[in-house]
Amino acid sequence: MKIGEIRTMPGPNIYNHKPVLLMKLFLEDLTEKESYEIPGFVDRLLSLLPGVHQHHCAKGRPGGFIERLYGGTYFGHIVEHVALELTELAGVPAFFGKTLYADGPGIYDVIVEFKAEESTKYLLRAAVDLVQALVDGKPFPLEECLQEARNIAAKTELGPSTRAIVDAAERRGIPWIRLNQGSLIQLGYGKNRKLLQATVSDQTRAIAVDIASDKGLTKSILEQAAVPVPKGRIVQTKEEAIQMLQEIGTSIVVKPLNGCQGKGVSLNLTSAAEVSYAFEIAQEYSSEVIVEEFIEGRNYRVLVVNGKVTAASERIPAHVVGDGKRSIIELIEMVNRDPQRGDDHEKPLTRIVVDSILIAYLQKSGRSLSDIPRSGERVFLRESANLSTGGTARDVTHLIHPQIADLCERAARIIGLDICGIDLVLEDIAEPLPTGGGGIIELNAAPGIRMHHYPTEGEPRDVGEAIIEMLYPIGSAARIPIFSITGTNGKTTTTRMIGHLLAGTGQTVGMTTTDGIFISGECIAQGDTTGPLSAKTILSDPLIDIAVLETARGGIIRSGLGYDWCDVAVFTNIQPDHIGQDGIERLEDLVHIKSLVAERVREGGVLVLNADDENLTGLLDNPRIRRVKKKVVYYSLYAGHPLIKRHLSVGGTAVFLKQGWIVEAVGQIERPIVRAADIPVTIGGTADFHTANAMASIAACRGYGLSIERIRSGITGFRSDWHNQGRTNLYQVGNGYVMVDYGHNPDSLAAVCRMIANWNGRKVTGVIGVPGDRDNSVAEQAAKVAARGFHRLIIKEDKDLRGRLPGEIPQILYQAVKQEAADLDCEIVPDECEALARAIERMETDEVVVVFYEKLQPILDLLKKYNAVSVSSPEGIAAQLTLAKL
Repeated sequence: MKIGEIRTMPGPNIYNHKPVLLMKLFLEDLTEKESYEIPGFVDRLLSLLPGVHQHHCAKGRPGGFIERLYGGTYFGHIVEHVALELTELAGVPAFFGKTLYADGPGIYDVIVEFKAEESTKYLLRAAVDLVQALVDGKPFPLEECLQEARNIAAKTELGPSTRAIVDAAERRGIPWIRLNQGSLIQLGYGKNRKLLQATVSDQTRAIAVDIASDKGLTKSILEQAAVPVPKGRIVQTKEEAIQMLQEIGTSIVVKPLNGCQGKGVSLNLTSAAEVSYAFEIAQEYSSEVIVEEFIEGRNYRVLVVNGKVTAASERIPAHVVGDGKRSIIELIEMVNRDPQRGDDHEKPLTRIVVDSILIAYLQKSGRSLSDIPRSGERVFLRESANLSTGGTARDVTHLIHPQIADLCERAARIIGLDICGIDLVLEDIAEPLPTGGGGIIELNAAPGIRMHHYPTEGEPRDVGEAIIEMLYPIGSAARIPIFSITGTNGKTTTTRMIGHLLAGTGQTVGMTTTDGIFISGECIAQGDTTGPLSAKTILSDPLIDIAVLETARGGIIRSGLGYDWCDVAVFTNIQPDHIGQDGIERLEDLVHIKSLVAERVREGGVLVLNADDENLTGLLDNPRIRRVKKKVVYYSLYAGHPLIKRHLSVGGTAVFLKQGWIVEAVGQIERPIVRAADIPVTIGGTADFHTANAMASIAACRGYGLSIERIRSGITGFRSDWHNQGRTNLYQVGNGYVMVDYGHNPDSLAAVCRMIANWNGRKVTGVIGVPGDRDNSVAEQAAKVAARGFHRLIIKEDKDLRGRLPGEIPQILYQAVKQEAADLDCEIVPDECEALARAIERMETDEVVVVFYEKLQPILDLLKKYNAVSVSSPEGIAAQLTLAKL
């Protein structure tokens, strides 16, 4: 077997609404072979992975997969189930898997849900190796594989602190996106976006973090504010440190000035030798060292969020408990085997590291690593109580004295931290602070919160929820309205119309289209930007009030959606385009792919459907779409459409064309909105496809809540040359006209031909082509439609052949044209611009040339050479062109 690509789909996708990995698997020698055909394979698999006995498979009950194994199943399916079992054993369980026949014999797509992306990728590859080893009768290092998967998860997944925050966000329905391999998280969308890195928020002041990172400055500021802190100062040399020991007169603490997590900290030092050694350790972490008095008492961490105490823990230094048999080092090894302990911050607790500070502390206590403590004897290994050095925590939130709470809140306020970890040494946190006893020894920006969520003793405290509530107080918005527009034809125009109407409200609109990404009408990135990455570009910009996202087939197939839920979804139509691409064999495949957009309309949202497209009328039969209650609005070019009538009879909402007016009806109440002919892009009402696009846009914006007056004003100001470039743009060229359009499939060509039929017998030449990645049947159908609708045809060829031989698509088109209309004037001019130039040079008076372009800019440059003037432009010499002349 051989593995192709492994692709991540991080958002809702056509396989599952949760993130999945898709692995392309080539079975090679195992093609068409079934499990029972390999002697002993099934028994070897069940011996190594007995947990697969519980897999349901299609049987829907435990043991279903075992029946398939013994009865015979292909090896792609087996790899899927092995991968699922490995994720369970590795502690990163995935509950969804699917195996699909892909591009040819022995080629499969294996899809597996993931919680830990990199670890699950590793296990997918390992599943292939494991199955191959069992086929070959070779051993497989299962435990080694699982441990490596755990190690990968520990290194790459969110730690407990960040995970607690995003879990709280999920409970509130707040979307989140991981922005790097660390702990940088985006919460919310658009103008309501917040950034969070561990427990530093985008509201955290940089100057407060700088102050907290400088322990000497922090002490100074707190001391000036009458906050009790230990005496001390920064020193540069060992001699100065020893001098401080003499000045303070009691035991001291030596620690790096800019340290964190308790690293390099030595406590309760009483001799010059201890101070000298501690100074050397501290300097490994910081060039500057702080020396301060050592305060006797218990070590506490109090967490202040948004100015209020949220949690408090007593931190207990790393220790072991003797059993009268094992040495200290053996006891440490036993403690470190606790699955709750990790190497860093990936687990609730951290493993105890035997380092120079630990050894020095044992020596100071008169012990060594080889000592065997008495049964039940607690042996402390450090004086510092940080969890990052192996300590544990006991929740004392309910015990904290109001005076201590006030002190901590004031300290956080003075430094200016919105999320602040305050370390105190006190006799008892439940008692008021005695005069001259105890105090604040440190303030921490980006404090760890795992001790509060996972205390060794006491009640867990949901600090993550407190942080989320600080960022998003109850009742505040984390999202922005999202419009998602999909279909085959009309997506871009409808997207642009909706964006134009919403911009009229004064809000900042972010828009993705086949031509680029736009913010407030300005293009920030050119190209086909209809996939999830472009959607995330819009949703990550804090300037954006509303997102309007053209959502195309390609992006959905490759990566899923770039959002979790949308507020309004629009389906323009689904036509036989893209057949033969990405495993799409039938129109039903396209419907299935695009229906994901309807499935992800939020509860109470709006789904706009074209009633004139029979491929959409059954969309609501999909139980995944019906599962979430939403408002359905139909639109139609026909007021008497049976589906519209039925929908209105039960109080539904519809938008339709009636006596030249676009009308909105709710139940039996009708309200006229605008005359279709008054919308410039409809070319006097002759372009019924643009009338349909306008109705879709009106239905979407009315569903969002725009007034009829605002819609009427906006839609009549939507001009082809300004707002809809490249879509039925009409130019006067000499004594004739050139129309520029993007039609490239049978339905779009047919729509233009219907428009042409309304132009009172005017001669029309078509410059046509079809992308090379379409099925031959699609190209042939497009050619026949053009042969019936145009008076003359020039066939051109896209520069991007998309896998075709030069001249192959033009020949297919030409032959189909001649089959449909043998006498039609038709020629092949491969170069797009040369083909248009040929048509212009042969243009008769008042003739219209329609060019369906591959690249827009070269066409516009050519028209400029012919002094073309936009008919939509008030300044154009053809501005007075009326439908009567057409």
